[in-house]
Amino acid sequence: MNKLKTNKRKRIMILLVILFLIFAGLQFFGPKIINPPVTGDLKVPHEVQTILKTSCYDCHSNQTNLSWYDKIAPVSWLVAQHIKDGRSGLNFSNWDALSPADQKAKLWESINQISLGAMPLSSYTLAHPQAKLSQKDIKVLKDYIWSLRINNVIQDTAKIKALNKQSAAVIKSENKTKLPMTVNGIEYIADYKNWAVVSTTQRLDNGTMRIIYGNSVAVKAIKEKKIDSWPDGTILAKAAYDEIEDSDGNISQGAFKQVEFMIKDHDKYKKTYGWGFARFKTPELLPYGKNADFVIDCMNCHQPMKNNDYVFTLPIRQ
Repeated sequence: MNKLKTNKRKRIMILLVILFLIFAGLQFFGPKIINPPVTGDLKVPHEVQTILKTSCYDCHSNQTNLSWYDKIAPVSWLVAQHIKDGRSGLNFSNWDALSPADQKAKLWESINQISLGAMPLSSYTLAHPQAKLSQKDIKVLKDYIWSLRINNVIQDTAKIKALNKQSAAVIKSENKTKLPMTVNGIEYIADYKNWAVVSTTQRLDNGTMRIIYGNSVAVKAIKEKKIDSWPDGTILAKAAYDEIEDSDGNISQGAFKQVEFMIKDHDKYKKTYGWGFARFKTPELLPYGKNADFVIDCMNCHQPMKNNDYVFTLPIRQ
């Protein structure tokens, strides 16, 4: 009996030694996390920047400040992937590479994600509790982004002229022999303007309105109240336009800015929540994204709406 116990202890010790050696060996093969130079940092009020640096910069900047436990494999591999994904979607250290309009849009999106509780990631705040935002922090961020909103100019002549000029340009783009296609293989759908309007929304940060259209599959799902998980074949189109406001405060549709498509196909778009994403900008319908990784932006943006099948603007109920 004593011999059996001794042998069992030996086996446990050998196993522990093997596990320790494997763990020690992993430390030599961990990923290298490099902080490239900062080319143009975000310029915001000090209070706002302090909050963002505390809660966002470790994954969304070139100023990553790792804790000792972040450097231990296999945790370091997960951390490295978070940083890679974070920087690809938003990098505050390369802020100067974005146009002023894109900077404002990224801030709007970031604060929206924070407000919805999607950022910082819960897995990150669990190990880095100092990154959690208080309600006071969130209010500071919301107040700042609200201060950047654009107020409409009544009967804005520039917007009216832009609307009058662009119709022919859009028609010309839609009548091309070959319609534009995004790098992930989604072709522009000219017929979306004939679909039913299922909702509308506004972006106060840039003074635009959004009209959301749904194809016949989407409309059927809405009528049958089956939108907790939209059926395959659903296509939602979100078209952005300038807002034109009259002297009575009524808002009408101005010049076209861009259109985004969400196409539901569980098998084809398995890696992106079952949705295919595409965006076409300006009257020339220029496809958004230099490579297929642009969908990471889309996925990160829609992540907070997981419980609504990743759809932000819910349809007006019938």
